[in-house]
Amino acid sequence: MLRNKKHPIKTLIEQGEHVHLDFKFEVSDATKIARSLVAFANTDGGTLLIGVKDNGSIAGIRSEEEFYMIDQAATMYCQPEVVFNTKEWTLEGRKVLEVIVPKSNQVPHRAPDMQGLYKVFVRVNDEIVLANGIQMKVWKKMSTENPVTIVYNNEVKELLMRIEANPTVNFQELKNQLQLSKHLLEEMISDLIVMGVVDMITEGNSISFKMCAE
Repeated sequence: MLRNKKHPIKTLIEQGEHVHLDFKFEVSDATKIARSLVAFANTDGGTLLIGVKDNGSIAGIRSEEEFYMIDQAATMYCQPEVVFNTKEWTLEGRKVLEVIVPKSNQVPHRAPDMQGLYKVFVRVNDEIVLANGIQMKVWKKMSTENPVTIVYNNEVKELLMRIEANPTVNFQELKNQLQLSKHLLEEMISDLIVMGVVDMITEGNSISFKMCAE
């Protein structure tokens, strides 16, 4: 006997919130949802489930106005505008809106913070955080037509040795060990990231690095 196929939204909800999935009970603030949209667009894309509580229970969208508020957030409060797709599902007699945000090729996108200042947000695990300085430098260097080059001097050689000697090493440790300024170290590491030599790992407010796999 064939089993009933599990509902696609139920399958998503069972994953819990993570870097590519966020639950929203409702959409009541266009600027707040704009931060969610740009965070997904700036990172690796993701899905918002509107009408789902943080614990995964189905609340359902309250009105059609929620779709229009998402559209308003994407067009009016995301700079540049964030592209998204939507699907409407019915589950347990309630409507759930699935908002799919692809990874953008126009990074970085900005949205208003709590004070109304436009900032760059990214997705880290199940949280929305401000993009760090190294990420901003990487985006800037990747957007230019000029290739990134780096002089293999003693500072760069020692930096690579420190990163290679550990599974991961954080920014502050490198700064203390190498006795370099924050600006110079960010420039060196961002060059190595763009060149595909070093990979950056972000966990909340902590930034660490490792050598890219060959």
